[in-house]
Amino acid sequence: MTSRKNDRQWDAVIRPRNGWFDINLRELAHYRDLIFLLVKRNITVLYKQTVLGPAWILIQAALNSLVFTVVFGGIAALPTDGMPQFLFYMAGNIVWAYFSNALKQTATTFIANHQLFGKVYFPRLVMPLSVVLSKLFNFFVQFALFAVFLVYYAVQPNSPVHPNWQLIAFVPLVLIQVGMLGMGLGIIISSLTTRYRDLSLLVNLGVSLWMYATPIAYPASMVMENYPQLVGLYMLNPVTPIVEFFRAAFLGTESFSLAYMPLSVGMTLVFFVGGVLLFSRIEKTFMDTV
Repeated sequence: MTSRKNDRQWDAVIRPRNGWFDINLRELAHYRDLIFLLVKRNITVLYKQTVLGPAWILIQAALNSLVFTVVFGGIAALPTDGMPQFLFYMAGNIVWAYFSNALKQTATTFIANHQLFGKVYFPRLVMPLSVVLSKLFNFFVQFALFAVFLVYYAVQPNSPVHPNWQLIAFVPLVLIQVGMLGMGLGIIISSLTTRYRDLSLLVNLGVSLWMYATPIAYPASMVMENYPQLVGLYMLNPVTPIVEFFRAAFLGTESFSLAYMPLSVGMTLVFFVGGVLLFSRIEKTFMDTV
């Protein structure tokens, strides 16, 4: 006779997770509604009590590009690969804004949500994933403004702007790479700040310095021509090929080389996988140290 104990059907089985690879990514699909709600919250809360609302996303992109045009294009007279200065800087700024904002906000995942983590269970990766998706919304809003200026400059007589439609077809994959890179680096920092809080103070400074090591205010061709011995080291920055790819796709700049994209993709995968593994490891004990 079978015992009643063996006949029981459990709805859920809770087991300890101690290994580095104890990550249930399939569980994220079950919480897709929560991810959607968090994305919506991140977007609405940021602009809920503002006068202009989401229009600030457009204003920020336009003002940043204008400042870069005046300072770097006008005063410093830096080259822009023959492209209209305003369009050149906007192309770099909107890509960098997506990456840097995703990184900085993801870097505070544990600290900013520790009270919520201590009250209810859900896959902790839901939080950084929702941040990356909400920042993607900001990117699309800014890209709409960029598209308007792109069309304006492209239809001008003798315009140097010639979109490369073959490269444009791969832009969605590049955007996924940007999100993975920002999320991976962000959750590495978030995992470390549970023990070393002063790291969070260095994030903004580090991201600002990183921008000047990326071809946002200048083209990568300037580094290749003036410092050819540093090109290999310069391209170790995974954001550099991404920005150059974006400009080559929509503006038609000729200095971009696809040879550097595999290196960028490889480093992105290293940071992303390493970040997810470290995040999964730290999340099991971070409530004791946060």
